[in-house]
Amino acid sequence: MSRVGVGDRRSGAIAPWTLIALGGWLAITVAWWALALWPMPGDAPEWLARARSVCFNTTDTGLPDSSGWLLLIGQPIGMLGVLYVGWAREVRGTLAGLAGRTWGRGALAGATVVIVGGLAAAGLRVTEARATTVVSIAPDPEHPARPLGTELSPGPLDLVDQNGDRATLERFRGRPVLLTFAFGHCETVCPLVVRNAEIVRGRLAELSDAVLLVVTLDPWRDTPSRLPYLARAWHLSTDGFALSGSVEEVNAVLDGWQVQRTRDLDDGDIVHVPVVYVIDREGRVAATSRGELESLTRLVERL
Repeated sequence: MSRVGVGDRRSGAIAPWTLIALGGWLAITVAWWALALWPMPGDAPEWLARARSVCFNTTDTGLPDSSGWLLLIGQPIGMLGVLYVGWAREVRGTLAGLAGRTWGRGALAGATVVIVGGLAAAGLRVTEARATTVVSIAPDPEHPARPLGTELSPGPLDLVDQNGDRATLERFRGRPVLLTFAFGHCETVCPLVVRNAEIVRGRLAELSDAVLLVVTLDPWRDTPSRLPYLARAWHLSTDGFALSGSVEEVNAVLDGWQVQRTRDLDDGDIVHVPVVYVIDREGRVAATSRGELESLTRLVERL
């Protein structure tokens, strides 16, 4: 018995509460990083998408922005720093105690595997997310863009925006309007088209009063209650509006504007042709674009 006591003292005294605190820190850190970076399935609950957006300022790549990364990295480091500053002797003693025991070394090795594996998974997730954003909008011979001056008739538009207000073309009469279509679970073409349209809207000083309207292609999931989240995810300005309504209302608008799309009944994703309508101050459709940044810029400059 005396040998065991001597051995325990040499290997360090394990403080139970410190051990629990260290284990809790590891578990919280893993959960924190998983919340920020774990790929979100198409049927993810709305509260999860909102939590990720609020906590990490998630961008259209599905990754945190710069402030989100600071929080993601800084919070675990800060928690560990507080633990060490407050209980430095206990932390050192507990780590020494774990290193001096067979089961303790196994626990430390397991924790190391979790940390290293988590960092590797995070790196892979970042690489994949960035790769999906390198998307170009190729010309489509079957659905060409229509240049300025082409006669087009505006379709119906009467939906709800992220502020709960009704959005119609009459509401924005006297202001140029860019009208496009996207859905929240799209991580490739949709964010690119919306971003290009927002860049064009904000880039041209002479059209500082221009409006961007983004009608959802997925009214089943992009319900009116989810529109504030979508507006933030798409980085819409105060002159940008995400629009939705009932399934019937949205489909009537999409049909009226001749938006070609197909919904996959298995996962809910929408296959569609990207399009941006350029509407002049009198509410007339002046041109259409597939959302390429330069061509859309030229169209709006001519308008």
